[in-house]
Amino acid sequence: MKYEQLTIIELHNLYVSKKTTPLKVVEYLIELIKNDEHNFMEANMFEDAIKFAKNIGEVEKDNLLWGVPFLIKDNIATKGVITSASSKILSNYVSPFDATMIKKLRVLKAIPLGKTTMDEFAMGGKGTTSHNGFTYNPLDKTKTKIMGGSSSGSAAAVTAPVVPFALASDTGDSIRKPASYGGIVGFKPSWGRISRYGLFSFAPSMDHAGYFTRSVIDAAVLLEALAGHDENDPTSSKNNVEEYTKNLTNSNPKYQIAVIKGIIDNVLDENLKTLFNKSIKELKALGHEVEVVDMPLTLLRAIFPTYFVISCAEASSNTACFDGVNFGLRLKGDTYEEIVARTRSELFSLQIKKRIIFGAYALAKENKNEAYLRAQRSRRKIVKYINNLFIKYHFIYLPAAPSVAPAFNEQNDDDNFAIADNHLAIANFGGYPSITIPLGEIMGLPLGVNFTGRPFEEKSLFNIAYQLEQITKRKGV
Repeated sequence: MKYEQLTIIELHNLYVSKKTTPLKVVEYLIELIKNDEHNFMEANMFEDAIKFAKNIGEVEKDNLLWGVPFLIKDNIATKGVITSASSKILSNYVSPFDATMIKKLRVLKAIPLGKTTMDEFAMGGKGTTSHNGFTYNPLDKTKTKIMGGSSSGSAAAVTAPVVPFALASDTGDSIRKPASYGGIVGFKPSWGRISRYGLFSFAPSMDHAGYFTRSVIDAAVLLEALAGHDENDPTSSKNNVEEYTKNLTNSNPKYQIAVIKGIIDNVLDENLKTLFNKSIKELKALGHEVEVVDMPLTLLRAIFPTYFVISCAEASSNTACFDGVNFGLRLKGDTYEEIVARTRSELFSLQIKKRIIFGAYALAKENKNEAYLRAQRSRRKIVKYINNLFIKYHFIYLPAAPSVAPAFNEQNDDDNFAIADNHLAIANFGGYPSITIPLGEIMGLPLGVNFTGRPFEEKSLFNIAYQLEQITKRKGV
């Protein structure tokens, strides 16, 4: 049996019916990972996974994650395992603790198989800046198409397919856009819904913990397992964790859905537009109201620069601890200053150094008002507009990416293209829950669509995504 193609629910049903065991599944998937040609692995946990699978005990019928293997983005702390954030500077760092997400999954007897590649310190959108090289999109046999980033390895592992789910993080679109390129489900909850304790900080005011799955039901199952307040993360929410899976039905109340005209107008792929417009008709046929709304062009054009300035500013502060003294690799020097300078200069990639420098510039006293504070004012205006939309509408519905996965060397610097390519950052500005699901294909490569909802209304967000998933009949590649 091809265990790699199964969802969490399907794998659980096999366990309950005694048709397989976690050990058989783990050993099977490990062999697939060993033969991977897409460069999605950073570090393996095979020995511990096999040991745990051998001693897991009797199947727990009410525990859907019992014995389910998964992978972990390499910026999530995992005790006793190298956690490098795909950076040379941390290539010898072994985490002394588990992130809260990992702790919760271990308690539920899910089985981690290893760590996945990513853009270094989650700063990137193509999956090209890992210290191990490019991560390739498994759906493209020519190895010329990106997986997307920064959660490239986790996305590739679910796309390949290898595992039913993989943990990741999303600061601008790092889960939801790769999900579109892979034809899988990518979900990030409301800011604070899942504890970020143990998730390396990039831009904490926009960082979200999330994951990739092969179905919307699986995404709901995982949120029930991972959501909740954590004393180790004071920003984590105390809102009650709902039973998200029980709400997945076509008979729920009908929703009002907004489509932002300025973003759709800048999608140049006519095939994508055709599929997207067809999906709108299908949502209307289910009884939902879908309306096109205007968002000021000034705000749309401000999305990417606002994201870039704020994320770089926060990143410049959060990377200050990587000095070669406290932990991580250390290069030799005669003085403390020389050690720090050499370590950071030679072990950070060019992209990381550029972002740190830009962020420091934006925070400098003489530049702060025109750069960082101006970006914060822009963020506030964008969030205010979206909050006003959510007074009437339950969701914003849009293509998750402007087209299929582009080539590594493909570059488009057009300002209008940027609007269609970077709009998912809106959900990070306001901390809104957001999910990407598969829509269709163009010449064998997938396209995804995204729903973004009101804060802490994940239950209805899963429901609308589930309804569309039933129409498209695509639960992953």
